[in-house]
Amino acid sequence: MKKITIMMLLIISTIHAENIYATFNVEAQKSANLAFTASGLVQHINAQIGDSVKKNAVLASLNNDDIKALLQQSKVVYKYAKKKYIRQSKVKNLIDASQFDAVAKAYESAKASLAYQHAMYNKTLLRTPFEGVIFYKSIEKGDAVSGMMLKTVYKIQSKTNRKLLLTFDEKYTNSVHVGDTFNYSVDGDDKTYTGKISKIYPQADTKNRKITAEVLAKDFKVGLFGTGTIKTKKVR
Repeated sequence: MKKITIMMLLIISTIHAENIYATFNVEAQKSANLAFTASGLVQHINAQIGDSVKKNAVLASLNNDDIKALLQQSKVVYKYAKKKYIRQSKVKNLIDASQFDAVAKAYESAKASLAYQHAMYNKTLLRTPFEGVIFYKSIEKGDAVSGMMLKTVYKIQSKTNRKLLLTFDEKYTNSVHVGDTFNYSVDGDDKTYTGKISKIYPQADTKNRKITAEVLAKDFKVGLFGTGTIKTKKVR
């Protein structure tokens, strides 16, 4: 009796299993639009379209001679303020409390000033948030940029990591789940690939009544597209 019940459940599950048609576009798993948050003239350009760059690499920098001078000055002030604070800390119990407080205040002020100048200097450097490839550039040496009007000057995308951004009819909202298998082919490629649904967007597109989901994929060219079927694992 138990075997018959199990077989019936398997048959029911098979009957209700669905292969849901979906279309997709290939996108980079990571992408970012980069802009300067400080104002000034572009002094150095270190990357061009198509360049592979490491995380935290400097793509471009503004003329920052004045800021570097202030940063150096802050380093000197901090250096001697710290030395004095350390000396006074050793004899703290032998000197007037207000005298030590003044030394401690000067030290903390110097430390804060140094941190501020570091932050101002870093704003003149446009760095990469992750390792990737530059696919857009709209800046040249001598260009003026304004931190008050943010403008994208570089675009970067992950070098190899890709995702399929797929869409399917909203009537299958309750059928598709994270972990479901997606069998697909890329346009112009006869090979069939397999992936897993890694993310399902929480609402349908109001224009076409489609649900969007993501599948982590191999190193396809960004911008390619294709079709496939989602093999559901659960009964609707």
